[in-house]
Amino acid sequence: MIVSARRKYPVGIQSFESIRTEGYVYVDKTPLIYKMITEGKPYFLSRPRRFGKSLLVSTLAAVFEGRRELFEAFSTDDGIEQPQLFIAQTNWKWEYHPVLRFDFSAGDLSDLKQLDTLIDFILSQYEEQYGLTVTDREDVNVRMINLIRTAERQTGKKVVVLVDEYDNFILHSLGNEEKTIAARRRFQNLFGPLKSEDSHLQFVFITGISKFSQMGIFSKLNQLNNISMQPAYETICGISENELTTVLLTDIEQMAEKHRVDYDTMFERLKQNYDGYHFGEELTDVYNPFSLFKAFYSGKVSDYWFESGTTRALIDMLAQMPRLDVTDVEGTPCMAEDFDQPFDSYEQPLPVLYQSGYLTIKDYRPSRNQYVLGFPNEEVRKGFALCLYRYVTNTQAGNRNRSVFQNAYLDFRDDGNLPAFIEALKVFFAGVPYMLADKNEHHFHVMLYTLFVSFGADVVAEDLSSKGRADLTLKMPKGIYVIELKYGKSADEALRQIDERGYARKYAMDGRPIIKVGLAFSQEERNITEWKSEEA
Repeated sequence: MIVSARRKYPVGIQSFESIRTEGYVYVDKTPLIYKMITEGKPYFLSRPRRFGKSLLVSTLAAVFEGRRELFEAFSTDDGIEQPQLFIAQTNWKWEYHPVLRFDFSAGDLSDLKQLDTLIDFILSQYEEQYGLTVTDREDVNVRMINLIRTAERQTGKKVVVLVDEYDNFILHSLGNEEKTIAARRRFQNLFGPLKSEDSHLQFVFITGISKFSQMGIFSKLNQLNNISMQPAYETICGISENELTTVLLTDIEQMAEKHRVDYDTMFERLKQNYDGYHFGEELTDVYNPFSLFKAFYSGKVSDYWFESGTTRALIDMLAQMPRLDVTDVEGTPCMAEDFDQPFDSYEQPLPVLYQSGYLTIKDYRPSRNQYVLGFPNEEVRKGFALCLYRYVTNTQAGNRNRSVFQNAYLDFRDDGNLPAFIEALKVFFAGVPYMLADKNEHHFHVMLYTLFVSFGADVVAEDLSSKGRADLTLKMPKGIYVIELKYGKSADEALRQIDERGYARKYAMDGRPIIKVGLAFSQEERNITEWKSEEA
């Protein structure tokens, strides 16, 4: 198989101009951009972090600034051929419009003074550009109005306002009600004029993670068209499967060649790890663009989305939610109105986890207007379980010991060393803080499942059979382990239940050995006190 030279991937690059002029791969989103800018005016889009929202805003800025040369076919200084994009073939007029761009995506904004400084800095840059003298720097409402009207008067064109990651500050202030209320007031003052100044505006586009209507920031801007779950715009951010197998086909071939596997095998690995996001009722498959390009760049299918502080943010989120475990997540129904939950309200955590990208829509039931949520892919499933593990152990020792547990698991997976793994589990349960150890079987069931998932194991919780549900089924390369837990009872009783209810029979034709495992937990010690295993 002959594969072309390795391409440049825009890992961490959010500037449309840089991507085009420096020869990076760009998946053309201008068909949807053209549809949006010709069919409406004020829009809101919610997408998880690292899903290309900032690049979309940068592309919109280039469109409205009339920079047609970036969309035409050309050769970069390095001789890389950039193809013509869809919008360059349309009747778009390419007129210059003044663009006011408010980018709140950068930095760990957690202090109100930092937020005030950033708002003042953005406004001051544009005021200097248009020669405005400001007498009251704190009156951002009046400054915004003067800026919009002055920009229109000087250029003769209506103004475009682009707001990127409007809720970044609020997300970094969760749990501090006083600070979030103060932040909302600042944003209300800043963006309040967007409705009253409508006649002076050509286009408005706002992005974030949480739904704007419930944050109180844009309550006066009720004309915004929320396209977050509209079928036509499901793929406006991220990589669709069609785009992956056409625009990025060469990149899959290169990875397949490097790993010495065929195209189909590599495609399935990418799909399992990065696909699975759905942003509407059509359930169109969307791949995480950050992880996908990071995989192409590194040449390795690995876990990338949970880098750079995602774990800490999720742990902080879990600490404010009702008790949640991994087995509660998969297949959970959610009504359409639940998606209106504000991001800083954790009474119903599943919609919040959807907004932030930890869950996605797995199915839609139109007769009930009901969505079924679940993990989008293995990368997120494993990362979420790892966060739960760190939250539950809640100690530095727990994090240090995880490598010991993982090594014991790998020995178990590769060599069938079950006794050593059981001993490692005892150490794990002994390290769970007393106040977090519930006195029931379900707690240990969830903890064990969480641990397996965080290791990337192929594990099924509540595995259905004709006569009941096995607590856990662990599918290993060299065997299938059907595991039953008993709290305050014996390991023999656990094995007896596996036999009586035929939990292992459904795997009789699998070909791998089937091992039954009974784990007995003590009410007093809150740990494994007895275990037995035998081949089915």
